[in-house]
Order: sequence, then C-alpha cells, then structure tokens
Amino acid sequence: MTLERRAEFLLLFTTFCASAGWIFSKEVIQGLPPFGFMGLRFFTASLILLPFCFKHFKTVALGDVLRSMSVGCLLGGALLCWIYAISISDTLGEGAFIMSLSVLLAPLVAWVLFKHKPVREFWLSLPFAIVGLMLLSLSQGWQGSISQLWFLLAAFFLALHFNFNSRFAQRMPVMLLTCIQLFVTGLLGLILSLFVETWPTTIPPTIWGWFALSVLFATSLRYLTQTMGQQRVTAANAAIIMILEPIWTVLLSILWYKEAMPAAKVIGCTMILFSLLLYRGLSNPKIRAFLKRSDLHSS
Repeated sequence: MTLERRAEFLLLFTTFCASAGWIFSKEVIQGLPPFGFMGLRFFTASLILLPFCFKHFKTVALGDVLRSMSVGCLLGGALLCWIYAISISDTLGEGAFIMSLSVLLAPLVAWVLFKHKPVREFWLSLPFAIVGLMLLSLSQGWQGSISQLWFLLAAFFLALHFNFNSRFAQRMPVMLLTCIQLFVTGLLGLILSLFVETWPTTIPPTIWGWFALSVLFATSLRYLTQTMGQQRVTAANAAIIMILEPIWTVLLSILWYKEAMPAAKVIGCTMILFSLLLYRGLSNPKIRAFLKRSDLHSS
C-alpha cells in the first residue's frame, strides 16, 4: 500500500471519528451542560497535545501566538453554536449536512473580506445547496427550526475560521496551531458555562465514559489522523474524502436514534451533498483538465 493510499485511509477514518463525535456529544449533554462539556472537552484535548508542542513554542513569535488565539475564538464560536444546536435538535444528520455548507460559505466570506472573487465552479454548485436547504425546511412544513439556524450560524463561523486559519497554517507548526485553538475553544466554553449554566450535583459514570470517547476518539485522535493524512494527500482529494462526514453522521443517527428521514429531507441532503461534490470535483485540477480535453475533442 502506497503512502498516499494510507493517508487516504487515515482521512477516511477521520471522517468516521468526526461523525461519531456527534453521537458522543449528544450523549454527554444528557448529563453535562453543553457549554461546560465543550469547555472540558477541548481544554482536555489541548492538554493532551501540549507535550508535542513544547519544542515549537521557541520557534514562533508571541504575536503569531496571540493572533492564532484570536482565530481560535472563531473556532470556539463555531463549536459553541454547534453544541447548542445539538442540544435543541433531534436531527443530527440534517445538522451535519447544514454544517458541511461551510465549504460553500468560505468563498463568499473570502470575497467579502479579502476581495477574492469565487470561481465559476462555486456559482454552479451554489443553487443546488440553496435548493437542498429549502427542502430541509420543507420537511418542517416550510418552518425552519431554530436548530437549523444555529447550525447555519456555526457553519458561517467555520467559514470565517477557515479563511483566517489558512493564513496562519502557513506560518506556524500545525500541531501548535491546533493545540492553541483547542485551548481557546475550551476556555471560551468554560467561561460561558460559568455565567449561563448550572452544573448537576451528580454525574453518572456513563456520562464520563461518553466524555472520554469524545475527548480521546473524536477530538485528539481525530485531529491527529487528520493532520497526518493531509500531509500526503492533495487538498482536493482530502476535501472530497472529508465530505463523507455528514453521510456517516446520518447513518449513525439513524442507527442510534432512529432519526426519521422523510423524502424531502433525503432529497435535501442529497442536493447539498451533490453541490459539495460538484464544487470540489470541478475544482480538482485533474477533472478540470479532463473536461477541457473533452471540450476540445467535441469541438
């Protein structure tokens, strides 16, 4: 097996870890307050990664550390909106597909903030995503649920984070950048929980078991395998593999929570998935070259 093939399997495993994190999180917040859980989860995960980052602290400027912490606030905002949406939603699969729209929101954010006009492939795929969102609302009788809005807000924060984070990822070691941002996310969650949440007096041991899975499996191991996989896979191939996360999430939600999937919701999720595949596929240099050759032959 080639190194690239192994890296692709690592990314495939990453998508499963990420989707399992939806189930773990939903189970944990049955016994822990949502923001407090996210605070503990990401603070603990950052401590697990910290020993691997000590050597990098000497090689980066303090200003870069502070700027990466500010970008970590965007990640924290996204994940805190996400966990709140989960706490009020019974449709994790639907939420996963809405969250995946951050891939399409990122070019719009880049256009507004950095004057980077979206490519043609973006405009071709955007209508399918919009129709998909409308069909998801149709499953609620054209009344978009509050959780859908929070998932969409989380996707917007992720798009912001992607744009700013891509700039810092070129200037800082990836492991250190990840550790700092996980720490900031955890700190934000704990501070918010301190002001708006009440912790239970007793927490069942099973809740701590789910918490351990979310920290070790869905956070630390997930980010580690994602980093290792992305080192040997092209960005286009990695993006297409990562699109599998909402599909895994739907399957797990159906198996674990018996989530209902009416026709409108199935078609809506399919349209969103198609828009992502269309955008990522047409953005792949190999596919674009193939299409150009096909146009030349047909003419």
